[in-house]
Amino acid sequence: MGKSRDLSEFERGMIVGARSAGCSISQTVNLLGFSKTAVSRVYREWCERQKTSSHRGSCGRKRLVDESGERRMERMVEANNQATSVQIQALYNSSGPEKPISLTTTRRTLKRLGYSRATPRRDALIVAGLEALAVYASCSQQLDTSADFGSDNKHDSEPQTESSTDLRCSNDPITWM
Repeated sequence: MGKSRDLSEFERGMIVGARSAGCSISQTVNLLGFSKTAVSRVYREWCERQKTSSHRGSCGRKRLVDESGERRMERMVEANNQATSVQIQALYNSSGPEKPISLTTTRRTLKRLGYSRATPRRDALIVAGLEALAVYASCSQQLDTSADFGSDNKHDSEPQTESSTDLRCSNDPITWM
């Protein structure tokens, strides 16, 4: 049987709360959906130590780039934000006494720090809306709103009113007149 993920602090708190409220192990299992083993271990640990932390974080292989190395790499990226991952790897390996890291480790660390090369893709509907907005913006700058647009007589005493059909964009393929 393989190991499942660790329970979060909130889930551990729910187990302790249900058991403290008087629910049996079986009732807690049915209520929350965790295994009997997990419920009994979490509650036993709470009763003995008043603590429900997981120790799985200290298991496994030690990271080549620890927290201080991550901070150092982040400073390198901020100082030279146009650098490639190969250049960052060379800078990192030449700057410290630690064991040199590979290009894969450099890329993995940069991804963990939030520097990813993935560019956000735009939805087709958003792109169409942006294109329509650009056309609208260019049309609003090219509108002919002069006072003599509606009449040939420039000396009329009454003011001219223009309807929306009188205004026309030069980029507009539809002619309103």
